[in-house]
Amino acid sequence: MNHQKIRLAPGLYFVATPIGTARDITLRALDVLASADIIAAEDTRSLRRLMEIHGVPLDGRRILSYHDHSGEEARKRLLGALEEGRSVAYASEAGMPLISDPGYDLSRAAGEAGYLVTAAPGASAVLTALTLAGLPTDAFFFAGFLPNATGARRTRLEELCSVPGTLVFFESPKRVAASLADMASVLGADRAVALCRELTKKFEEVRRGTLGELAAQLQADRVKGEIVLVVDRAGSEAVNESEVEEDLRAVLTEHSVKDAADLVSRTHGIPRRQVYQMALKLTKT
Repeated sequence: MNHQKIRLAPGLYFVATPIGTARDITLRALDVLASADIIAAEDTRSLRRLMEIHGVPLDGRRILSYHDHSGEEARKRLLGALEEGRSVAYASEAGMPLISDPGYDLSRAAGEAGYLVTAAPGASAVLTALTLAGLPTDAFFFAGFLPNATGARRTRLEELCSVPGTLVFFESPKRVAASLADMASVLGADRAVALCRELTKKFEEVRRGTLGELAAQLQADRVKGEIVLVVDRAGSEAVNESEVEEDLRAVLTEHSVKDAADLVSRTHGIPRRQVYQMALKLTKT
């Protein structure tokens, strides 16, 4: 056995679980799962299976369900256990809890009530993708999942366009082609990107190229599995505002404000919203 039953102080223990390969769990995580008075999970079946693989007995304990739709009652039950001086272990379905996964409200409530809140850290799809992508890691911004609707997705990308760090997104295989196309349009087709798929699993794959190249690839070549997109930061080249204004004046003679902003923002590689505001001012003068 790779675990031991230890004495845990009363408190809330967030436990990282593997993102793919079951052996990526840490020995400390197994110790916490073996020792906690109460165990809760986003997906009770997957955690039970993981514990079986590693020989961690339940010893009469139930695994309580806690996820985005559990509601306040489930959270109150776990907080009640903490109030009784018990130890509570919580695990997401995969990876570090709270990273685009449930648990934030539970963590905040436990911390505000003065209970011990700690973690048995481990696998993270975000950090694994950053390691494999071959893009700068000195500064990065994790943006989670983009909105489903095209308009909302493009608006969100405009907000992220000038973030001074590598961008990291989670994406579903059903939407990844559309998301890459919008990224190429909003962020710039020449930006470098890495598509990291099925990390730590049998069919792990990393595709590298520009947003334009991968957007074109995925129109014809659909992919499956869990996906992390890692996108290079915006170029640091300074934008001359007078040049942007000059181009806007020229384009506005033949195009609407909306279309003019689209054209000029793509040309200069700057956020569309910024250019749109400039265009509005020009049309009022």
